[in-house]
Amino acid sequence: MKASISTFWILVLLSISLVTSDDSVNFNSFLRCLPTHSDHSFPIADAILTPNNSSFESIYQQRANNLRIFLSTTSRPAAIITALHPSHAQATVVCAKRHGFQVRIRSGGHDFEGLSYTSEVPFVILDMFNLRSIDVDMASETAWVQAGATTGELYYRIAEKSNVHGFPSGVCTTLGIGGHFSGGGYGFLMRKYGLSIDNVIDAQLIDANGRILNRESMGEDVFWAIRGGGTTSFGIILSWRVKLVRVPPRVTVFTVQRTLEQGATELAYRWQQVAPKLPKDLYIRLQPQPINNGRNNKTVRVSFIGHFLGQTNRLMQLMNTSFPELGLQRSDCLEMSWVESTVYWAEFPDGTNIDVLLDRVQVNRSFSKSKSDYYKAVIPRQGLETLWEALMNIEDIFVQMNPYGGRMEEISDTETAFAHREGNLFMVLYGVTWSESDGGIDAAARYVELSRRLYRTMAPYASSNPREAFLNYRDLDIGSNESDETDFEDAEEYGAKYFRNNFMRLAGVKTKIDPENFFKNEQSIPPLPIRPGH
Repeated sequence: MKASISTFWILVLLSISLVTSDDSVNFNSFLRCLPTHSDHSFPIADAILTPNNSSFESIYQQRANNLRIFLSTTSRPAAIITALHPSHAQATVVCAKRHGFQVRIRSGGHDFEGLSYTSEVPFVILDMFNLRSIDVDMASETAWVQAGATTGELYYRIAEKSNVHGFPSGVCTTLGIGGHFSGGGYGFLMRKYGLSIDNVIDAQLIDANGRILNRESMGEDVFWAIRGGGTTSFGIILSWRVKLVRVPPRVTVFTVQRTLEQGATELAYRWQQVAPKLPKDLYIRLQPQPINNGRNNKTVRVSFIGHFLGQTNRLMQLMNTSFPELGLQRSDCLEMSWVESTVYWAEFPDGTNIDVLLDRVQVNRSFSKSKSDYYKAVIPRQGLETLWEALMNIEDIFVQMNPYGGRMEEISDTETAFAHREGNLFMVLYGVTWSESDGGIDAAARYVELSRRLYRTMAPYASSNPREAFLNYRDLDIGSNESDETDFEDAEEYGAKYFRNNFMRLAGVKTKIDPENFFKNEQSIPPLPIRPGH
C-alpha cells in the first residue's frame, strides 16, 4: 500500500499541466496537505482525481445534469475530491482554505446553474456522491442520511423496513440529499407533512475550520439557517437526521388530462381555487404542456396529477364533493404502496420495479434553463389564456404548478430559513429544454431568451416586491455576484427573492460561523457588512 500511494503522489505532482507555474506551487502544496488532515485508515489518495486521471472528465460531467453550463464556461476544477470518508471532506476544507482554492460542493448534480461544479477562480470540487449511507431506525422512526444518498435510495431503504412510513421529499429520484434538503425539498407530501427540512431533527456540518458539528455544537441559529438557507453558504453538510412520517399501506394516484378544446382553461381556473384548500391528504399538481392536436394545429394539454393518502373509494368521495368539475373516474385511479407511488411520480412506466429507485445517476441529461414563481392570487382566465399562448410559441417547454395550503400554511415563515409559507396558493417551475442537435451557444441564447420571455409574460400575476423564487431552482437572472465576490447589495437583491425577510438573519448567522466568507458562490449569503467605526 505504501509503495502504491507513493507512486500515486509522484504521478499527481508530475501531472499538473493545466495550471500556471504560480498556481502549481499552491496546488502541489494543497495535494501534500490533504493526507496530513485525513484519516490514514481511509487513504485520501484513492479519492483524488486530477486532470491527468483518465476518469477525471467523465466523473466531472457525469454528475453535471444541465449540459447548458458547459457551453458558457471553460473553467475546470484543479481536482475533484470524491470523498470516501468524512475526513476527506474535512481535509479538503482545511487545505483549500490554507492554499487559496475555492471549494464547490456537489452531491447529486441537479444544480440548475452549475454553481456546485463551476467557478471562474481556482477551485476544487468536493464530490459527496460516495458518502451515501442510510441508517433507518424504526424504533425511533428516524433515519440518518448522508449527503450523497439520493431521494430514491432513501425511499427504498425506508420501504425495506416499513410499508407504513415514508418521507416528504422530491419526485425526482436521483436528487442528492445534501443540497435538496438544504434548499427546502418539496414533493407530493408537502400539504400533509411540509417540506423535507420541516422533518429534519439533526445534522452534521463541516465548518470553515474543518470541524464536524451537530445540532447541539453548531447552535440553533446555524441549524435554523441550513434548513432552507442552503448549506453551501455555511459549511458542508455531511448528513441529516430525519423524522419519518406515517403513510397508509395503500395510496391512490391518478392523472387526468384535458385539452383546451375539452375545457382545460376553466378546469385550471377552478384548480387554483380548490387545490390549496383540499384536505391535507390530497395533492394535485397542474402541468400544462403544448401539443399538436393531430391537425397540424397546436393546443395545450393540461394534466392534473394527483396523490391521495388513502384508497380510491374515499378519494372519489372527496373529489365528487370538492372538485367534481374534473370528472375523475375510478378507472383513472391506481392503488399502490407509498414507495410504488414514488416510482409513479418519477414518471417511470406503470409496473416498473421499485429497484429503479436505486439508480443514482440521471441518464437523460439535457440543455435547460429554469425559473420559478410564487402565486398569491388566482390567475384570471385571461391570464391563463396568455400562458397557453406563450406555451404554444415555445418548443420543449414544461410548467409545473404545485399547490400549497395544508401544512405549508401552518408553519411560520420564520420557523426555518424557508420563508415561502402562508399566503401562497401555489409555486410554479418553468423549464425550457433542448438537445445538442438544436445547436450550440446560439441555440442556448435563443432558448434562454424564450424562458425569460415566458417569465416576463407571467409577471402581472406572480408575487411582487419582491418577486419570490425557490432556492433549489437556482436562477442567476434574479441577481448574482462574481465567483469570488460577494457584494452585500447584490446579495440583498437575490436574497430577498429567495428568503424574503429571513435574509438579514441568515447574513447574521453567516457572520458568526464563517466571518471570512470562505464558503461562497455566485448566489451565496455574505457576512453582514462592517459598519464604520467597528
